[in-house]
Amino acid sequence: MRAAINFPDLSPELFSFSVGAMEFALRWYALAYIAGILIAWKLGAMALRRPALWPATTPPMTPKQLEDLLFYIVLGVILGGRLGFVLFYQPAYYLQHPLEILMVWQGGMAFHGGLLGVIAAAWLYTARQGIAKLGAADLIAHAVPPGLMLGRLANFINAELWGRPTDLPWGVVFPGLAAQSCGQVEGLCARHPSQLYEAALEGLLLGLFLLWLVYRRGALRAPGRVLGVFLTGYGLARFVVEFARQPDAQFASPDNPLGLAWHIDGWGLTMGQLLSLPMIALGLWFVLRARTRARDKVSA
Repeated sequence: MRAAINFPDLSPELFSFSVGAMEFALRWYALAYIAGILIAWKLGAMALRRPALWPATTPPMTPKQLEDLLFYIVLGVILGGRLGFVLFYQPAYYLQHPLEILMVWQGGMAFHGGLLGVIAAAWLYTARQGIAKLGAADLIAHAVPPGLMLGRLANFINAELWGRPTDLPWGVVFPGLAAQSCGQVEGLCARHPSQLYEAALEGLLLGLFLLWLVYRRGALRAPGRVLGVFLTGYGLARFVVEFARQPDAQFASPDNPLGLAWHIDGWGLTMGQLLSLPMIALGLWFVLRARTRARDKVSA
């Protein structure tokens, strides 16, 4: 093994305490969810307080409606993320162990499922409140990346979802037998810190770009544009990082060591890439649709 970075001495728990026989702990991953929701709320409220950002200087909802919408979104993230993991990644296992579907504390969430859950929750709430759906979607989309970044940083702290073996100098030696099972003859195994790649691409860079579009380019005045850029940007970031992520164990086999969900003669795509392609296509459609509508409005 060449030069590598040893995994820092980090605990998945921010703090813990016991009450009798019960132990309570605040984990970094839970804190990332909480902080991501609070940041999204603040970003959304800030955009709603600036009518000039919106078509006809009219925000799609009130700050109070945003607070109510967040409750629906939290439910959508949890239910959609869990069901997405069950259906996309391990349907056969959970078909045999259906009660474990409810055991979310054991881990197992899928972003694409969470996204579908958010869409369903937002659609339900906006329909009941008579809120413009594209305006609400743009509002949500521009506020999501900070939460994605914090979630990926929490994945790194938890030493989970690490990448494939690498001899690059920034490879990280993650702890645990699974992380060290690289097939090496001797020495330690360094892996891509793919969690940090995703934090940088789908969190930091995408988030800054969306904020620039909203506050410098007036993107919210073209309904669907911000949503389209978010879907396209996340899909592309996830598609690229999948080349460095550790293969999904449930798809890996001696004949398919890369863990490809679809392949022909060793060439194919991972499940993450397959799920990202519709996101990219849908995102581009929203961007083009918003551009066409804006051009037609000007010409009219």
